[in-house]
Amino acid sequence: MAVVVLNKENFKETIEKNNFVVVDFWAPWCDPCVAFTPTFEAAAVANPDIVFGMVNTEADPEIGEYFQVNQIPGILVIREQAGIHAQVGEIGAPALDEIIKWAREFDMKSIRAYYQDEVKKAH
Repeated sequence: MAVVVLNKENFKETIEKNNFVVVDFWAPWCDPCVAFTPTFEAAAVANPDIVFGMVNTEADPEIGEYFQVNQIPGILVIREQAGIHAQVGEIGAPALDEIIKWAREFDMKSIRAYYQDEVKKAH
């Protein structure tokens, strides 16, 4: 699957409609970010069941600000609309593969229980 360009118009919908999203926060002036793009694209092809999206922090700074992205490159792993892992700084393909493997195996029970408790509190 191709990498999706995420922006203000489609970010929320992408997170809500997909159970597993990996977001790359980057900027065109950031050499390590640009160098990481082929690695990110290769991971997207190797994991077609996951949505891989890139947020240009120059074009859409609000998204990075919302997630408190203070350093790029930055990766955010989202499952079932919950951020379960954030990674900043340069990483290679083996590290990205390990993050994806970890995220696939991550037990979402505690996060689901937290959300259920929050719903109960609201009622």
